[in-house]
Amino acid sequence: MGDYSPAVYATIFALLPPLVAIVMALLTKEVYSSLILGVAVGSMLYANGNPVTAFHTMFFDENGGLVSALSNPSHVCIMIFVVLLWSLVAVMNKSGSAAAFGRHALKHVKTREGAQIAAVLMGFLIFVDDGFNCLTVGSVMRPISDRYKVSRAKLAYIIDSTAAPVCIIAPVSSWAAAVSYSVPESMHINGFEMFIKTIPYNLYALCTIVMLFSIILFKVDFGPMKLHEENAKKGDLFTSGETPYEEDAAAEKPDAKISNLVIPIFSLILFCVMGMLYTGGFFEGASVREAFADTDAAKGMVIGSAITITLTFLLYMVRRALKFKEFMGCLASGFRNVCEPLLILILAWNLSGITGMLGADAFIRNVVNSMASGLTAFLPAVIFAISIFLAFSTGTSWGTFSILIPIVCAVFPDNYEMLVISISACLAGAVCGDHCSPISDTTIMSSAGAGSDHVNHTTTQLPYALTAAGVSFAGYLLLGITGYITGSAIALVATPITLLLMVLVIFMIRKIGVGRKTAAAPVKVRGSNRQGAKQI
Repeated sequence: MGDYSPAVYATIFALLPPLVAIVMALLTKEVYSSLILGVAVGSMLYANGNPVTAFHTMFFDENGGLVSALSNPSHVCIMIFVVLLWSLVAVMNKSGSAAAFGRHALKHVKTREGAQIAAVLMGFLIFVDDGFNCLTVGSVMRPISDRYKVSRAKLAYIIDSTAAPVCIIAPVSSWAAAVSYSVPESMHINGFEMFIKTIPYNLYALCTIVMLFSIILFKVDFGPMKLHEENAKKGDLFTSGETPYEEDAAAEKPDAKISNLVIPIFSLILFCVMGMLYTGGFFEGASVREAFADTDAAKGMVIGSAITITLTFLLYMVRRALKFKEFMGCLASGFRNVCEPLLILILAWNLSGITGMLGADAFIRNVVNSMASGLTAFLPAVIFAISIFLAFSTGTSWGTFSILIPIVCAVFPDNYEMLVISISACLAGAVCGDHCSPISDTTIMSSAGAGSDHVNHTTTQLPYALTAAGVSFAGYLLLGITGYITGSAIALVATPITLLLMVLVIFMIRKIGVGRKTAAAPVKVRGSNRQGAKQI
């Protein structure tokens, strides 16, 4: 369309389509129609009300249409990885190795709290990529969390909270590479070194991790999550009354070997990391840091998962863990099981593309620039809030910080300390908004990994994420004021103060909730739920 731009380009209406989709999803508890409506609204805005042009935009526009979302190489790689990973899960379930691992884990995990801590720790181990984290942790931890009657919504929250929040503070990750690329070359700043310096200031990621341990150890649940956890203790893991995604129950085989699960999982981690290094040029002479800076994470995960599936096939055939036809049937079963979350992902990508075509990035850039002159001391907190809103609306954290980091660099060309604080606020807000957004791919894959209804995951997670965001906002006010007045933020003081405040807030929520009973809804324990609670 050349230089065409819609009448609402770079105005607040550019954020209307995702907001329509999010509000409708929360009101109707139905994701597909809400996303389609958001895409339709965005297409009509882009076409200036012309329905014929809107239809073409919705499906065929090369920048944001549905066909474009499906043909994007990165999106295709993610879909292939998701299908291969779910096929691997189906294979491990069918072989009985998942059930054998669950029985072994139960010898060491004795309580509900222990099951949740185990999920957190496993999330820490898989820090290379958030999508990889979500699906891998979910597939391994579901049987264990089900055995101890941890609700699927709670498991989805734990998975989501150890995905992006962990990746954004891990120096060796696809996120570190994305941030490094976002720093403009004109600043003459090493992007990777900048990323390292932001880690102590990434308050939302740190607060989320501290909050995770606090709510588990203090046994605190609030908001909609409290009802889900109360119902789970009575045997209803889903609260909605039915299983959102079809799952292959873990087969019980007395002679199944735990190593038939452990070897594929560790192979998956190893070969995905190697795949990322390969796509970054590590085997052509690049250093590890350079390789992760140049990596194609989605392509690397496809390489890793394809090698793992092949090795698992050979392992299972040699050990006779499955027959040839059973193994091949699991590949088809994995694809069938993943169709629902893939549909949500595709529609979310479609919506994100339409939102970009409406100039959401230009609108946010104008807002930040207009505030920069008079709010210098408060700018880190303001950037944090704007970053949350943008990531929540668009469902993309990488897109958010790629938009905002160049703006922040332009605002603080000479104040290095404030630049680091503000970039960290941008990254933290991007993770927070991504964490809250129903149309974020990480949120969608966390729901899929945990086997939780997507709207249930979104509504139960939101109060927790907003609590951590509120504490982080206060921390950025403190960092901004100290940085502006003294010329150097006192990270060794401000960050621990913020984390201590996070613990105190959870403790106060616990104190307020003591002795109060939540009115529980009638629990409908259907057959699928009872099976989910007794997989092991």
